[in-house]
Amino acid sequence: MSGVPSNRSQGHIGSLIVSAFFVFAGAVTLYDTTGYSDRDSQVFPQAVAIILIITAALSFIIRFQKPSDEGGFGRGIWWRRVLLIAGMFLACFLMPSIGFLAAGAVAFAGGLIAAMHDKWAAKTVLLYWGCGAVILVAFYSVFKFVLSVPLP
Repeated sequence: MSGVPSNRSQGHIGSLIVSAFFVFAGAVTLYDTTGYSDRDSQVFPQAVAIILIITAALSFIIRFQKPSDEGGFGRGIWWRRVLLIAGMFLACFLMPSIGFLAAGAVAFAGGLIAAMHDKWAAKTVLLYWGCGAVILVAFYSVFKFVLSVPLP
């Protein structure tokens, strides 16, 4: 018998696999940007890909050197994680047809519902949705008017 709890080894292996996947995804993204014709359109994806590669590689190294007792996903409510990811994917797929602001509201709603652990009250709903609207309009304004990024 190895003496290592089974959930520890599963979480350890799973974390290593996920970290390796993100290093690979960053490398593929970095390679893909070499085919962009406009140098200005390469900067943001390349920066994100490099950051992804560095952070995923650090995660891999740290997890390899110091395995954790906790499983790969830790503790928590699974549907919240699924809702957050589903909301982001839904927003990505809807963005070309409904636009940046409406798709951002979909992603924000998914994230807000997933993150809200307290009791919902009218005041918190208004406050959070108001803050979300300000953030979405600010991002839209920066991308559209400052950075001149064409948005749907």
